[in-house]
Amino acid sequence: MRTILFSSQTYDRDSFTAAAQDDGNELHFQPARLTLDTAALAHDYEVVCPFINDDLSAPVLEQLAAGRTRLIALRSAGYNHVDLPAAKRLGLSVVRVPAYSPHAVAEHAVALILALNRRLHRAYNRTREGDFTLHGLTGFDLVGKTVGVVGTGQIGATFGKIMAGFGCKLLCFDPYPNAELLALGAQYVTLPELLAGSHIISLHCPLTADNKHLINATSLATLKHGAMLINTGRGALVNTPALIEALKSGQLGYLGLDVYEEEAQLFFEDRSDLPLQDDVLARLLTFPNVIITAHQAFLTREALNAIAATTLSNIAAWKNGVAQNLIEG
Repeated sequence: MRTILFSSQTYDRDSFTAAAQDDGNELHFQPARLTLDTAALAHDYEVVCPFINDDLSAPVLEQLAAGRTRLIALRSAGYNHVDLPAAKRLGLSVVRVPAYSPHAVAEHAVALILALNRRLHRAYNRTREGDFTLHGLTGFDLVGKTVGVVGTGQIGATFGKIMAGFGCKLLCFDPYPNAELLALGAQYVTLPELLAGSHIISLHCPLTADNKHLINATSLATLKHGAMLINTGRGALVNTPALIEALKSGQLGYLGLDVYEEEAQLFFEDRSDLPLQDDVLARLLTFPNVIITAHQAFLTREALNAIAATTLSNIAAWKNGVAQNLIEG
């Protein structure tokens, strides 16, 4: 059996090679992103292993199926980029990694909060240039602040527990309350109540058709003036152009993004020698109170090892006729 890993980086090769078993699964690492133009590279590969920004629309899936692919083994928890009805129609099984290290993403969200609050990005650049002044670097104590957690699955719950450790009050929004957060004194409220009552808002929910642009011009207008917004979930949870107006007016005081709605053509590539063609992203990068990282929240050794182990286990289980972590179309 042969497996091709699209959008594979050096760290994927390292983690998958280390986790590989002598079970006849031949791994091929392809750095190219999966698109309609590159799908031909998967011809005669029974298993295609894509990442979050790979194209798994109906036309691509049709070409994969025509090339004798039978399993789509996602290296991610999210699957909003997969046309599941098309996969079902074509007889393609789709499996995912439902959990790897919730700490990785949760801790990155906390890192963004701390860096934005204490202006670490500005302080770092300033001191490297010999400027040791402190003007413009004043932050605030986290203790006593209200943190809104949108989505309290494994990652959101882990994030909430960390913020409770800072002495923060938690407001949560999720149809399924988390018992551990309730035990810490968290309150489950409506989304409008959370947005209006939080100093810091962090998004940890999956992207669905119902919550696309959950954060938009209307919802941003209801925030506490100068609130902080963190998104380590999915880019399309936020209407990005609306962020620019909120930042310009001061309604949004801080913004930390690890995901971006139009990231597929940008992230995971070195484009430092090229003009940035995305005008919205270029404008966001001009604000001193904005930090954007390129979808790196998952990137810890522990998470990479867990992703590799679970993905390979999913492939082996499917090969043996007992598919696990299957996504139903």
